[in-house]
Amino acid sequence: MTRTTGNDLHPSRRTVLGGAALTAFTAVTGAGTANATTTTTSSAPAAKWPTEFPLPDGFLPEGIAIGSRPYAYMGSRANGAIYRTDLRTGRGGVLFAGGTGLVAVGLKLDDDGLLYVAGSTGVARTHDSRTGDVVATHQLTDATGHFINDVTLLGNRAWFTDSRAAALYAVSRGRRGRRGTVRTLPLTGDWVQLPDVNNANGVVGTPDGRALIVVKSTPGVLYKVNPRTGHATTITLVGAPDVANGDGLYRIGHTLYVVQNRLNLISVFHLNSTSTKATLTGTITDPRFDIPTTAARYGNRLYLVNARFTSPQVPETTFTGVAVPI
Repeated sequence: MTRTTGNDLHPSRRTVLGGAALTAFTAVTGAGTANATTTTTSSAPAAKWPTEFPLPDGFLPEGIAIGSRPYAYMGSRANGAIYRTDLRTGRGGVLFAGGTGLVAVGLKLDDDGLLYVAGSTGVARTHDSRTGDVVATHQLTDATGHFINDVTLLGNRAWFTDSRAAALYAVSRGRRGRRGTVRTLPLTGDWVQLPDVNNANGVVGTPDGRALIVVKSTPGVLYKVNPRTGHATTITLVGAPDVANGDGLYRIGHTLYVVQNRLNLISVFHLNSTSTKATLTGTITDPRFDIPTTAARYGNRLYLVNARFTSPQVPETTFTGVAVPI
């Protein structure tokens, strides 16, 4: 892994995510090099855990979510399956087998054990993270002309981005949310929707919990969005010209991590008190990165999945998750 403090970022355009049929899933036993000591967020003792672990061949991973326990949940673009890995051992297995026409991209795990999944084709799902069962399915918008890409939890709602439309969508959190209505929040203000490219992608809440931060993958802009009005304000970047290919976002306090997928890079920013300015404080790269998309944290590590968009997206393609220290 390499850390730098420069801003020599070379933008490139992100293409639409590919997909391929996934023929079968098998439990994968684990692997990786145990070369780091992790301080966990639970009472478990620190230990040398794997920093790389396998996913099923052909899985086509995109999203990753981790809660208070050392388990990573990853979604498949191939058929919406969900795979769960024990971070202590690197061993994993299929939690939800998926099905024809299903997709799982961005994921977030709530404290009550519900897993929120962005389903790409206008749909979001809620799963029980213990059993994998589908608790609720939400039709956020039409299936065509939309790409439900990522999700975050803010207040009493789960918020979903749409890479192909200038809107966010919200559903109520909790098991009662299965009967809740979908709220559509049009994006206004500084937001300009570009045709035929991926726009809104990763999303997180601001440090004060009053707004959302959304990254526009093309050309690479961060926005602060008012969740009541949809007004988007461009966040001024200091030390970086843009966040081209911005994909997953992860925030710890005022530190914002931006995964720039095709650049194989994580840019680290410090947010000011109003989340209107982001100053580049460093970057994280790693030779194991192969187009990482989203990130989740456990202890003093960020875990990412390699989507390998430039490799053949076929059932025989191998995929991994990797961890880097923070």
